[in-house]
Order: sequence, then structure tokens, then C-alpha cells
Amino acid sequence: MDLGLKGLKAVLAGASKGIGRATAQVLAAEGCDVSICARDGVAVAATVSVLRPMGARAFGEAVDMTDNAAYRAWVARAADQLGGCDIFISFASAGGGPATEESWKAVFDLDLMATYRGVEAAMPYLEKSKAGSIVALGTTAALEEFFGPQAYNATKAAVINYASALSQQLAPKGIRVNTVSPGPTYIDGGAWDAIKTHMPPVYERTLNAIPMGRLGDAEEVARAIAFVASPASPFMTGTNLVIDGGLTKRVQY
Repeated sequence: MDLGLKGLKAVLAGASKGIGRATAQVLAAEGCDVSICARDGVAVAATVSVLRPMGARAFGEAVDMTDNAAYRAWVARAADQLGGCDIFISFASAGGGPATEESWKAVFDLDLMATYRGVEAAMPYLEKSKAGSIVALGTTAALEEFFGPQAYNATKAAVINYASALSQQLAPKGIRVNTVSPGPTYIDGGAWDAIKTHMPPVYERTLNAIPMGRLGDAEEVARAIAFVASPASPFMTGTNLVIDGGLTKRVQY
């Protein structure tokens, strides 16, 4: 199936590892030019070195996404370097952490505000695109109670709400906005790798709650993100696509 991504330009924030890196690889394999950023310059360079042999143009920079001015400047610079921006996706997340005010503020700043700032910075370029698409990253932990009151869960719920409202505002401009909410996703060196090692009862309990009998992987989520972002789904906007192997039990209205 041709996703119509060949020749399009994607700006991916926080895409040097995990689902972000996997998405960059899927997009590049489909012929999409890609620019990525993350805080770790070594990881950025390693990802770009993987993307370029795929045939698409690929660029990357080390950027602190909590630095408002630096992050906004990078989004504009990345779009200029690519010659435009058809797709914007923000992957960066502070993840879970201790139940402290400082932790809540850190998650709010990176998960929600970096998404908002990136969208704002990309907007002038998206408005010029004939295939403008924004994908926000949610989580199933924002949909049902999971691990108690967590900054990550609450902030991702705000991201989903923001994307839904934004989709209504931007639809008349031809820009689509959707959210993809993965369930537990196993990535080497990631959160669920650590949980499996240090909290095996939690890992096993979660695994047993997934009807498909396993955790997801980054490429499975990335392929869904690529489809949602692509011109192959031109009438999809305001949707929160859940990818969780059946973990969440609510009816997905």
C-alpha cells in the first residue's frame, strides 16, 4: 500500500530513540525526508546515520526541548532545511517519576508544552502544505487508571484533549490533527525493560491483562503513526488511535 509519503517533509521532535526513532525509519523508508532532534547529540547522529542510507534526506540536531526559544528556532530551522513541513510529530516525554511538584512540572513542560510549542513553530509551514498533518503522542494510561495518580498519565490526557480541540480549529485549513496512544511497549533500555527487571510482579500483572499476551513493540506503533500522518488517511482528524493489544477495556467510542 502506497502511503503517499514520498517527497513529503517530516519534522520529528524527540525522535532519537524508541517509538520516535522507529517512526523516523518507517517514514524514511517510505521516501519521506526527515529532520529529527533530541537532547542526546550522539543518539541523534546515530539515528541520522541509519536514515540516510534509506534514500531520503535526513537531518538532526541536539536540542533541549524544554528551552522554549531554542526548540522553536530548531523547528523553523528544520523546516527550512527540508524545504517545508508536511508532518509534525512530538515524541519527547519526561515519563513517570516521583510524586513531587518538581516532577509534575517537568512532565507538564516536556509532554504538553513542548507539543504545543512545536505545533506553534511548525504552523506557518503546515499552513503552506497540501498534506498538513500533526500527530500527538498519548498513552493508554491517560484513558484508564494505571499506576495511580501520575503526572505522566494526567499530562498525556491533556495532550489528547489539546489535539482534539486543535483538530477542529485546523480542519478548515486542511491540516489534520490526530493522537496515537500506545499501550505498554517494550523497548530495549526503555521503561518496560526496567520494570521487567526491577518490578517483575508489575510486569507480569500487566502482561496478563493484555489479551494478545504480549507487550507491543516500537515498530508496530511507528507503522500506525506513519499511516495516521500520511495522505493515505485524508479524512481522519480528531481521532485518538489506541494501540494496546486489548489492554484497555472501555469501548472506543
